[in-house]
Parts: sequence; C-alpha cells; structure tokens
Amino acid sequence: MTPPYRILFLCTGNSARSIMAEAILNQKGKGRFLACSAGSHPTGQPRPEALRQLEIAGISTAGLRSKSWSEFTAADAPPFDCVITVCDHAAREPCPYWPNAPLTAHWGIPDPAAVRGSAEEQNRAFHHAFLSLEARINLLLALPLDQLARQPAQNAIAGIGRLPADQAG
Repeated sequence: MTPPYRILFLCTGNSARSIMAEAILNQKGKGRFLACSAGSHPTGQPRPEALRQLEIAGISTAGLRSKSWSEFTAADAPPFDCVITVCDHAAREPCPYWPNAPLTAHWGIPDPAAVRGSAEEQNRAFHHAFLSLEARINLLLALPLDQLARQPAQNAIAGIGRLPADQAG
C-alpha cells in the first residue's frame, strides 16, 4: 500500500481556514492523503463558525485543534510532501525549515474571521471560505500526484492557488 501523501496547511492563527482545509482533505482524501494544519501564532482553539461549516457538510470535527507549526518542525516530526499556506499573512512570514524539502504553494483565501458585521455576514464569509477550500481540494484530489515528477506536481499544486478563490470550482 502506498503511504498517504502528507500535506500541511498553514495559516497565522490556525483557527479557521487551515483547520477547515485539514478536515476537508482528510475526509475527501480517504486515506490517500493525510492532512494536518498549524499556525505561526495559533489562537488556541478553532473558530466555532469554522467547525459549524464542517459539521453542516458532514465532515468530522473530532480531534481538530489549533496548534503551532513548531509541532511539525521537530527532528522526530514526520516529513510532509507539501506545505500550503492559505492566508496571506502566513505566506509572507519566514517559514521554518521543513525536513524533506516539501513542495510549497500558496492558496490565499480571504480571512472569514476578519469580517465584521451581522451574524449572517459572518456566516456567509465562513461559508465562502469553506466552499473555496473545498473547490481547491477537489482540484488537488483530481491530480495524479503519484504519477507526476516533482516539478509538474509543484506547478499543478501552485496553479490551484492562482485560481480566484470564487472560481476554483
């Protein structure tokens, strides 16, 4: 059996976008992928609005937690095949050294937690972020990563992030 393709989703707070990406990919990847998420400055807990979007979609939220990327840089940490930033702040931060020289990509998704307004406006923002991540993950799942050489895989994964967030699906 082929080991799962390991992906780390990064965001500054690791409370919404990266948490949703982790859960979506683990559910839809069905053992073909193993997703984790982390933040440079984790908030300490996932946003309830993000968890609600996952629950509405029938995706398990069990075990999801906000964590620091330092958990994944230790000498004994398993290596990743790919590291994807989902927020513009994390993409501009100096990232730690990742063992195994994983592929990297940026899939910028607007921060739903930054939306100020009514509860309906905030829910819409979280729903839009969820849909954007799900669309991009669907494109990732369609890639024959086990058949692609490193550079074509890098180009394909990075190309997903260049699609406008509202047109990724």
